[in-house]
Amino acid sequence: MQTKIHPGPRFKDNLRLLPPVEGVRRIDLLDETGAVAASIENQPGKQGSLAVYHYLRQVFGRLDMSAAAHGLAVFAEHTEDARNRPGAHPNVDRLLAIAMGGAPLRIEIIGAGQ
Repeated sequence: MQTKIHPGPRFKDNLRLLPPVEGVRRIDLLDETGAVAASIENQPGKQGSLAVYHYLRQVFGRLDMSAAAHGLAVFAEHTEDARNRPGAHPNVDRLLAIAMGGAPLRIEIIGAGQ
């Protein structure tokens, strides 16, 4: 089980505290019916989000209000930007929605060999 970090005000610094994501091909987010609500691929431009969601799975087990609130702290300055520009950061937008009472999601890690 991963230890919860104490996020600071900069995403770049918080990212360094997260476990590595080598060997993770993607993360699927599943709704209450088991349907894939979203996927985050391990590719440039998405690896920061992949690392945050991977970390949230290790610490919280699923994406509920507590996990979402902590994830928003980890995203740091990107959270405020997402609030000001809805749609610019879809992976942060998802956390905002869940933190405000949206339905929780199950986080499934898909390894490179799967």
